[in-house]
Amino acid sequence: MTLLKLKPSTIDIDFTGPKQDIEDFRRAESDLHHGYRIDTWTDGDIFSTSLPGDYLSKSILIDSDLTRIELRALSPLDIVVTKASRLNARDWQDIETCITKEKLTAEEILSRSQEVGYAGNDEVYQDSIKSIINRFDKHENNQSP
Repeated sequence: MTLLKLKPSTIDIDFTGPKQDIEDFRRAESDLHHGYRIDTWTDGDIFSTSLPGDYLSKSILIDSDLTRIELRALSPLDIVVTKASRLNARDWQDIETCITKEKLTAEEILSRSQEVGYAGNDEVYQDSIKSIINRFDKHENNQSP
């Protein structure tokens, strides 16, 4: 979200990407002493969710001075559906920011969530999506979330 300028800072960094790229990143990162908490996942997996295979094509290329690395950020829609798997207070804030700033619709969120694989209780995940949509609908109707 920080790369997309949706929030000013972050307390941790999550990376997902093709398995070989993540393995290369892990090797390079292990030699650095940067002080950040970095979690890495492969092939569109984040926490207990698995994004559809098109997550990279839907991601946003970040303009940078990097010459040998293509840095991308998940689409705000994919950020929302992955944060639904944990849904703590910080996630709610991030979800609200993505929905508001990117003008995501309830239909988009519901549709994308149905494409996501979830490693936990799918009923719990779908309840989280419903909670997000209900809160979003209140926001859309100019009510307090």
